[in-house]
Amino acid sequence: FKDEQCVLTVAKYGNTSSASIPMAINDAYEDGRIKNGSILLLDAFGGGFTWGSAILKFGGKNFSDLQ
Repeated sequence: FKDEQCVLTVAKYGNTSSASIPMAINDAYEDGRIKNGSILLLDAFGGGFTWGSAILKFGGKNFSDLQ
């Protein structure tokens, strides 16, 4: 991947643990780096040998039901 394709938030927010991926998606969306239909690779790791990855198509943010 090219550097501009990676979203890194540790320097901005510190280690936010399980909130890291949602916060990175939000930052990238607000910056215009991802749009509806973008393909995202999500990768995370934790203590010990714990890790997980997912590939998904971004469907956008819809807050119309939130008050």
